[in-house]
Amino acid sequence: MLSENQTSIHEFILVGFSNTAGVQIFLLILFLLAYVLTLCGNLIIIAIVQLHQQLHTPMYLFLSHLSLIEIGHMTNTTPKMLVDFLKEKKVISTVGCFTQLYFNLFLGLTENFLLVLMAFDRYLAICNPLNYTTLMDSRTCRNLSVGCWVGGLLAPISPTIMLCRLSFCGPNRINHFFCDLVPVLTLPCGNKTFTEIFFFLFTCSMVLGCFSMIVVSYVKIIVTILRMPSTGGRHKAFSTCSAHLIVVSIYYGSVMYMYLRPSVRDIRDSDKIVSVFYCTVTPFLNPFIYSLRNNKVHESFKLMLVKTKAIS
Repeated sequence: MLSENQTSIHEFILVGFSNTAGVQIFLLILFLLAYVLTLCGNLIIIAIVQLHQQLHTPMYLFLSHLSLIEIGHMTNTTPKMLVDFLKEKKVISTVGCFTQLYFNLFLGLTENFLLVLMAFDRYLAICNPLNYTTLMDSRTCRNLSVGCWVGGLLAPISPTIMLCRLSFCGPNRINHFFCDLVPVLTLPCGNKTFTEIFFFLFTCSMVLGCFSMIVVSYVKIIVTILRMPSTGGRHKAFSTCSAHLIVVSIYYGSVMYMYLRPSVRDIRDSDKIVSVFYCTVTPFLNPFIYSLRNNKVHESFKLMLVKTKAIS
């Protein structure tokens, strides 16, 4: 007969950040503001790209897909977290937990694939400019973008099913503010060595595989830029890559810290802070990073404002 602590559980308790009322109210306001600004910023990027013909190029079309992913990332975690700030006991059902975990993997992997695609786009634009428009026509861009979404959708199915089939018999406390892969992996009963090895290899192959392709692309890009005779040409070529490099650095720095561990048993409070970077900070900063020094985005945004005022 199963003992009491081996009975299957039907809900998880999220530890969150703090139980102090004042701190929770502060965090509620902070994350709510970040969520609203992230939605607005990324929706503006999507609207600008869709409404202005001059931005119907591969780089901006991929950027609009990235903005859609960032909206999904924050929507997957933030609304639940905001509600939890108002509760003393932060509970999530097992079905809700695994659903949130799947969408986190789905959106994260789609972003990985899309960042590789954006690096490849910059590689073609700088290293093979004469054939760029032929190689990256609208149909190819559309197919590649769909491929990123389909790949991100399918890749986490088997790992999520495997995780759902594990036995969870307690404890049911997740030391995190949402159902992330690493903290959830600490909870199954019995010997977890095989499970840890499987998910470590899975995350390594996905994250390091994508990151390696980005590094290779940028090594070739840098070599090509350094060979350019004109200083102005070198500056213009590098400026088209700088925003993508900043996003890649922030995103992969936090993701590698969280997921590329041989063991998941040492969950630290600092993990929650690092998770905030790829779940909140990166989605929040992306519209600003990509549009800060981009004259085409500035002009299109001003034109959209003018048209909006004229309509109203």
